[in-house]
Amino acid sequence: MAGHEIPEPADRKQVADPLSGLRAAEQTRASCDPAFQHGVVVGFDGSTSSERALAYAIGMARRLGSGLIIVHVANRLPTTVWAGCEPPVFVDVPDHRTEVLGLELACADYLTEVPWILVERGGDICHELEEVGQEYSADAIVVGSTHGIVGRIFGSVAGRLARRAQRPVVVIP
Repeated sequence: MAGHEIPEPADRKQVADPLSGLRAAEQTRASCDPAFQHGVVVGFDGSTSSERALAYAIGMARRLGSGLIIVHVANRLPTTVWAGCEPPVFVDVPDHRTEVLGLELACADYLTEVPWILVERGGDICHELEEVGQEYSADAIVVGSTHGIVGRIFGSVAGRLARRAQRPVVVIP
């Protein structure tokens, strides 16, 4: 009987756990180092503003006795810039800046005071900082303020993050 399905009996017991797919997805997600749970997340791109934020975050992590999660968000551009396709799809632009920042941070004397890790992400800065904060159950997110015309036109990262974050956001001028 092609195309005809025999209905399952209503009293048949379910063999698979309905939450097994959810549990499998949680297990495949990269687990966070427990040493950095309840740490301080700081956005860092090497700018003067982010260096000030990093200095403050180091002091904050030291006072709290916690780890420091330094986050660098790589550039993403819509493919419409490249191919003119619709709808816009985002692609990761090769960004070796994270490697350079990691080497600079590894050689920095001021980071010997606290345990730290460098996390690279790609996407919207606000979303990625909040997501890392959620993954590590961060006590706070520290960012530098945005200066210039770009921040005035598109809204600053600090302002957008402060409006949407589920944890305290410290903005360093």
